[in-house]
Amino acid sequence: MTKHSTESQDSVQADNIKTPQLSTRIPLWIFIVVIVGALLTLTGAVLSKVDPTLLTSGSPMTDAAWVYADYMFARNLALTLMLFLLLVLRDRRMLAGFMGLITLIQVIDVVDDLMRREFVLVPGLLVFAIVFLVGAWRLFKFR
Repeated sequence: MTKHSTESQDSVQADNIKTPQLSTRIPLWIFIVVIVGALLTLTGAVLSKVDPTLLTSGSPMTDAAWVYADYMFARNLALTLMLFLLLVLRDRRMLAGFMGLITLIQVIDVVDDLMRREFVLVPGLLVFAIVFLVGAWRLFKFR
C-alpha cells in the first residue's frame, strides 16, 4: 500500500466518522418546537431580570425573592443557550437528552403548581412538556 492510498483511506474513515453527525437532519417540527421552547425559556430569564415582581404575583421583592429571580435568570439563560447550541451542532442524541431534562423540569413545575393550587400555568406547562418529550423521543429513536 502506498502512502497516498493510506492517507486516502484515513481520510475516508475520518469522513465516515464525521458524516453521521454533520449530515443529520433534525425534523422541521422539532426544530420549530426547540426554537419556540428556547424563546419561552429566554422570556422567563428576561422577565426575572426586568420585572421580577411577576414571579411574586406583584408582592414586594424580599431578599429571598431576589435570590430566586437571579437563580431563575441563570437557569433559564443556560437552558436557552444549550438548546440553541445543540441545534446548531445538530447533535440529535444530546438534544434529545437535553429536551428530556427540560421535560422533567416542566413536569416538576406542574406537580409543584398543582400542590400549591396554582392551576393557571398547568395547561401550558403540560403542553410544553408533552411536545418536548415527543420531540426528544423522536430524535432519540429515529437516527
